[in-house]
Amino acid sequence: MRKTILAALVAILGWSNMGMAQDAPTADFSTWQFRLRGIVVTPDESADIEAIGGDASISTAFVPEFDITYFFDENWSAELILATTKHDVEAVGTAAGDIDLGSVWLLPPTLTGQYHFTGGDFVPYLGAGVNLTLFYGVDEGPVADDVEYDTAVGFALQGGFDFMLNDKWFLNLDVKKLFLNTTATVDATTALGATVDADVDINPWIIGFGVGVKL
Repeated sequence: MRKTILAALVAILGWSNMGMAQDAPTADFSTWQFRLRGIVVTPDESADIEAIGGDASISTAFVPEFDITYFFDENWSAELILATTKHDVEAVGTAAGDIDLGSVWLLPPTLTGQYHFTGGDFVPYLGAGVNLTLFYGVDEGPVADDVEYDTAVGFALQGGFDFMLNDKWFLNLDVKKLFLNTTATVDATTALGATVDADVDINPWIIGFGVGVKL
């Protein structure tokens, strides 16, 4: 009798293990994804300008963006976002009136961790991460003798979705919000007789649409 019961338990455990093996998910995901987007970068700017007061005005930019995504499994990934933008900058409503501060290029590589909601051709995702912004190619404009921008470290939030066209190619819509602050030092000795510091919140919205490929 005990042998019969033992044999039955062994059989049940065997069938159970087979069922678990059959139900276990397979690693059916692509490790690498690449996207090329067209993006619009719209600063949500504000500034605290010493001595002369006023606020900042920063232009919107339209540029291409390239990103690389590495998947740890079918849901979790890390994405590196690469783009550079040029913006016109103006100090507005100051004691000296509106001041044209020329233009500056921003290089803001951003690394986010993402969670993808899998289950069909429509794949939404959410992400959060960090941003490092470098300022270069400064054109001081007609008033300032020199303008310097401090390198900035900020945070990023992200949401979007991929729509699969087939097993390899997909369309992508992506929205990011960067929380980004820098200190701008404006040497306007010739025109205003002073050097002015400004604490500038750039905080851009970045909206992109493009195409991607799985490898």
